[in-house]
Amino acid sequence: MTYSFTDLRLRPRATLLAGFMSLMLLPLSPTLGVAQSLPADGATAAARLEASPRHGEWVWYDAGGGDRVQAWVTYPERSDPAPVVVVIHDIRAMSDWARAVGDQLAADGFIAVTPDLLSGKGPGGGGTESFASNEVGRAIRDLDPAEVNRRLRAAAEYGTSLPAATDQVGVVGFCWGGSTSFAFAVDYGDLDAAVVYYGTSPPTEALSSIRAPVLGLYGGADNRVNSTIPAAQAELERLGKRYEVNIYDGAGHGFLGRQSGRDGANQAASEGAWPATISFFRELLER
Repeated sequence: MTYSFTDLRLRPRATLLAGFMSLMLLPLSPTLGVAQSLPADGATAAARLEASPRHGEWVWYDAGGGDRVQAWVTYPERSDPAPVVVVIHDIRAMSDWARAVGDQLAADGFIAVTPDLLSGKGPGGGGTESFASNEVGRAIRDLDPAEVNRRLRAAAEYGTSLPAATDQVGVVGFCWGGSTSFAFAVDYGDLDAAVVYYGTSPPTEALSSIRAPVLGLYGGADNRVNSTIPAAQAELERLGKRYEVNIYDGAGHGFLGRQSGRDGANQAASEGAWPATISFFRELLER
């Protein structure tokens, strides 16, 4: 069933009485000893990355057939092996914001693998950094979906092969990456969980191959995307497959990266969607 949802229980207790007090606030619902927080928005991503205490590194992984993909990998601070989450960037391709999402996933206990899906596609064989900013969107749209899924499968296999990882793997994507996350769930039978942020749904005839549970998180003011939800809901319900849909009233497309937008609706959506994401991944990947 489609519904609107904002879980107020997961908001931190706020106080403005003293600046230093805010540094000591704990969330109302801590889980596994990890403080709930939100990823940085687009304006604060670079600073959050710079200040992060977690280990992040650039790697290259083999995607088959001589294809090599660059990715940003972020590790959690925990004493036991961690599940893996593959982060699919939005149509702006690799960015500080995409890497900051990976950093927040690491803060929440996961190894995050964030591939640059424009690796090797730019001038001189470069990636996102080799394109002019006004060329990136077109380059993303020109990517071959089969090649994207192959690269994502390789990212998942790379992540779960790490000594610090378990064999449990999820995927989360945003905008173009949200649509791609849903399509990857169709394609990759070993996937354990998929989260779709404001991405369109696959054709209904493709949905029968989905094995992983899917969580969809959408802005209420995003009918271009939301108009594709009912058909997918009906088909996945008919197939007996798990597809949870949260639609946040008043929030726009891209709300997690634009948290200050739409008169507070994007912030409220983010405060509902990110804890829902982490709860979903913990339920399905922490096994």
